[in-house]
Amino acid sequence: MITLLDGEVQAFLIALRPGARYDSPNYQWFAQRYADFVYVDRIVVAADARQAGLAALLYEDLLAHGRAASIARITCEIDIEPPNPASLRFHARFGFAEVGTQRVAGGRKCVSLQALALDSREAPGAGQAA
Repeated sequence: MITLLDGEVQAFLIALRPGARYDSPNYQWFAQRYADFVYVDRIVVAADARQAGLAALLYEDLLAHGRAASIARITCEIDIEPPNPASLRFHARFGFAEVGTQRVAGGRKCVSLQALALDSREAPGAGQAA
């Protein structure tokens, strides 16, 4: 998903479904546990476009698409060592909840693995693959 202004990219979001050939340890963590998910790999907003609500618009579009496609959950990771409190607050606004943690980057970073159940009958950690 991309947001443009006067033909220039202002923001974008990269998301992957199960079965992608992607060796990210965070994507792989979700792929090993969930049969149905969308993994948000990254979201980028141009410096001069920050605080304009573009990240929220991209997430709202992703959530609408996920619900329309009957996708069970949206997943992502958030740095907790070093901390990223802005990202934690942003994702909490949408209802994301921690479903795990792991160390990455040779142990130099720790991430909070988060999920948002799109099916209201499903808790964030429910429906895990065996």
